[in-house]
Amino acid sequence: MDYLWLKAFHIAAASVWIGGVLIAAVTIGALMASRNAAEAPGRSAILDAVRSWDRRVTTPAMVLVWALGMTLAIHGDWFGARWLTGKLVLVLALSALHGLVSGSLRRLGRADATPPSSRLRHAPAAIIVGVVAIVLLVVIKPL
Repeated sequence: MDYLWLKAFHIAAASVWIGGVLIAAVTIGALMASRNAAEAPGRSAILDAVRSWDRRVTTPAMVLVWALGMTLAIHGDWFGARWLTGKLVLVLALSALHGLVSGSLRRLGRADATPPSSRLRHAPAAIIVGVVAIVLLVVIKPL
């Protein structure tokens, strides 16, 4: 497959992945901010929809991002480049954050739901900062 097609699909998959993680993180934040979140009308339907989207779209997009990204790195012979190492660390951190957000969504859907960690209220900002840093590393390649 041509390099430009690989890069285009990688960027598209990354956009879907990050969009999905942001939706999930904002949903968790909104439920945490609501005083009566457990009784909020439509709460169950919203959680079901976001969990379903995460499972069927966001997580496969993340897997595609990793697969296409590794293919691009091999094709470009970039392993060993410091900018790529920095990017991989950030993508690994975003992947871990996605796991935390997904797990919190699953736990919130249970009848005996424990509230998510208060640190997750910062997840949307962390996602945006991580994406901006990744884009800067890839475009500028400062290292």
